[in-house]
Amino acid sequence: MSVPSRTSDLLAVPHGFFGREGGVSTGAMASLQCGFGADDDLTSIRENRRIVADSLIAGAGLASVRQVHGTAVVRASGEPAEDERPEADAIVSSEPGLLIGILTADCAPVLLCDAKAGVVGAAHAGWKGALGGVCEAVIAGMERIGARREDIAAAVGPCIARASYEVDEGFRRRFLNADDENERFFADGRAGHAQFDLEGFVASRLAAAGAGRVDLMGEDTYAQPQRYYSYRRATHRGEPSYGRQISVIGLLPAR
Repeated sequence: MSVPSRTSDLLAVPHGFFGREGGVSTGAMASLQCGFGADDDLTSIRENRRIVADSLIAGAGLASVRQVHGTAVVRASGEPAEDERPEADAIVSSEPGLLIGILTADCAPVLLCDAKAGVVGAAHAGWKGALGGVCEAVIAGMERIGARREDIAAAVGPCIARASYEVDEGFRRRFLNADDENERFFADGRAGHAQFDLEGFVASRLAAAGAGRVDLMGEDTYAQPQRYYSYRRATHRGEPSYGRQISVIGLLPAR
């Protein structure tokens, strides 16, 4: 089954950055809503996740985590039940035929692979996780199960873009206190505010951590309501809930 998604030429394994098109959810959550935390029908969520998995590897399991904007990494081993998903913001795997997925709604999804070693990773990189080191953590987690960081390719998927991401001075100061060089990820905004480049910041952390190659999708989730869910857009519109898109990667089953 064909489902719209973005892919990266750098990732030589089955993967996709999926948006909101191609699923079965209805109303405000239409249509490929994959997050259990959204105000959506559970049967529809399960079917959407099945659609995503089957579009990459027919019959594959899909492992995900309960995301908390932290830096913890878990190794996937089969598909956990919905209420047994571990709290983490990154997943790694070397299990053929198993997909791993990360949910986002403006935060940056990161998919990674070392095709030579047969190791994949996925990370949920919001500003808090990215500043805290989730990009470095997922690369280290991949190394622990056989990857070499210089052979790791990473792609940063659709997320809120700088033009849509207004932040206050306190937010900016957190990043400058961590490293003065982070100034380059902020552009001038209205008085007392700035525009933050989350995608660029995440890419810089991946490169600094030693990822061999880094790709950027360059898609703004906030500015494309027909293609992507967006937490910030839903908040600005006063909507009671928001959907989550999923980004997925995995290894083909062994023959």
